[in-house]
Amino acid sequence: MEPRFYIGRMFVIFGIALVVFGLIFMFGANIPFIGRLPGDIVIRGKNWNFYFPIVTCVILSIILTFLLNLFFRR
Repeated sequence: MEPRFYIGRMFVIFGIALVVFGLIFMFGANIPFIGRLPGDIVIRGKNWNFYFPIVTCVILSIILTFLLNLFFRR
């Protein structure tokens, strides 16, 4: 196929991803369990906080890997 087809498809996928990320940023704070899972590291000091959502990142990585393999497997 022509290279224009691949470039067009890439723009469509990028646009859909941009919309999905925008929706996550808009409504992500309303999802109750994201960012507060057991295993996420939170250190609170007197005037500072350190937050590292390690378990949340691992679970999101597993879900995204599964979904991308499901959609892009040939």
